[in-house]
Amino acid sequence: MNSALPKVLQPLAAKPLLAHVLQAAQVLDPEKVIIVYGHGGETVRACFKERDLTWVHQAEQKGTGHALAQVLPHLPAQGIVLVLYGDVPLLQTHTLKQLIQPAQDSLVLLTQEIQEPKGYGRILRDEQGRVMGIREEKDASPQEKQIHEVNTGIMAMPIAHISPWLDQLTCTNAQGEYYLTDIVASAVADGVSVHTVQPTHDWEALGINDKRQLAQLEGIWQRHQAEGLLSKGVTLADPDRLTLRGTVSCGRDVMIDVGVILEGDVILEEGVTIGPYCVLKNCRIGTGTVVHAYTHVEGAQLGPGNQVGPYARIRPGTITQQAVHLGNFVEVKNCTIDQATKANHLTYLGDSTIGARVNVGAGTITCNYDGVRKHRTQIGDDVFIGSDTQFVAPVTVEAGATIGAGSTIVRTAPADQLTLSRSRQLTIPHWKRPLKK
Repeated sequence: MNSALPKVLQPLAAKPLLAHVLQAAQVLDPEKVIIVYGHGGETVRACFKERDLTWVHQAEQKGTGHALAQVLPHLPAQGIVLVLYGDVPLLQTHTLKQLIQPAQDSLVLLTQEIQEPKGYGRILRDEQGRVMGIREEKDASPQEKQIHEVNTGIMAMPIAHISPWLDQLTCTNAQGEYYLTDIVASAVADGVSVHTVQPTHDWEALGINDKRQLAQLEGIWQRHQAEGLLSKGVTLADPDRLTLRGTVSCGRDVMIDVGVILEGDVILEEGVTIGPYCVLKNCRIGTGTVVHAYTHVEGAQLGPGNQVGPYARIRPGTITQQAVHLGNFVEVKNCTIDQATKANHLTYLGDSTIGARVNVGAGTITCNYDGVRKHRTQIGDDVFIGSDTQFVAPVTVEAGATIGAGSTIVRTAPADQLTLSRSRQLTIPHWKRPLKK
């Protein structure tokens, strides 16, 4: 990967590869999840320290069979073991369920028919079509290399058979390793049936070994998620130019333009329109709201019928009510804003409670930070704020007040009155602008 980051921590859809594998596995409600780790393992462990996982160190890299052997002391006497790989991130839970269903008394392999099988182990079958073994690429004969059914490495098996099968493994092969795939021959010899399952999607069993493959799988996964939204009635201007890095729930008649990035948990209610190149993260967008181009919304709840952007930034803790307008180059953080309030351009509102039908003029800012603590600004209903106004928090503007343009407000502005603070305008007679020599 040409990276200081271990391969299984490389990001796909903004999550480490291993996180995708764990998510699919944990939906199965397993009794135990065991991670076999080697190079860079401490970094991997630190990334998943909050999860209930059993970690097993494989000090010497002697192959996949050797890796599974390290797990034996941590297994119960009965049950099923499902073997997954940290660099095969997109296996879907429904495919895994097909693997484990017959594995109570059988060895079950996930195999795949591919046109270019170079590099994969081939599935060997007898004349009746029964699986007899797996031949790795480096050990395969020219005839065996013509086989297109390949081993993905994913398998499920009864715990009771694992130890004797692993005891029969040898490293007399081109790699000098203990291949887990060799247990297939042991199962056949013991009279244990070997079943195969094909993944629902061709891309599920694709592994990642370099950044090219990582980028390819990112594109495949994004397209798959876009297809899911289209099937639910979401309008996507271009399905190949949507990036989903989490989950999104959409109502009817949602329209998403090109270049949009959705992160975390995003809820788009009925009739929402998202303009091009917006970034939405852990937020809820109310019915009929339009988010215009290049707007960032994070950790906020926007009410119905809002107009936001373009080029707006709505930060965590912001909650708006109906018909609020937050226009171009407006930044809002940790504010509650009541219905029909408008801040149409060039404004910063932070740590504020703002009433209904307030007009916020261009260049208005709340000075909410004194260098140590954040302070709150309270603005009542029907306030009119002239352009280029600064509110030095904590401060209150009462209902119906008008604030003259260019004012710095440091004390309560009374209701229904004009409040302003300006220095007296002067004109200096006979003044000359300096000239360059």
